[in-house]
Amino acid sequence: MAFCELCGRNGVETTVHHLLPKEKGGTFGETADLCIPCHKQIHALYSNDEIAVRLTTLQELRNDAKLSSFIKWLRKQPPTKIMKIKKSNERKRTR
Repeated sequence: MAFCELCGRNGVETTVHHLLPKEKGGTFGETADLCIPCHKQIHALYSNDEIAVRLTTLQELRNDAKLSSFIKWLRKQPPTKIMKIKKSNERKRTR
């Protein structure tokens, strides 16, 4: 178990998030270890195009209005809690 660099929770399973999406040239770029809910929430809210343009650092992700409210809520959840993440309606329409 590890530490999520976005929400700050300890004892969570993490995945590697490419701060610049791989399909946008970030294959060998900077990464962050994020808990699964944080990682899923980023991709549920935003396309890789949007991430590449304005959400390429941990600080930009933390300052994003939609993500910051999720992170605030998530910090109160136990690390073992498994939650269902749904795509935002805006993301559903873009596919």
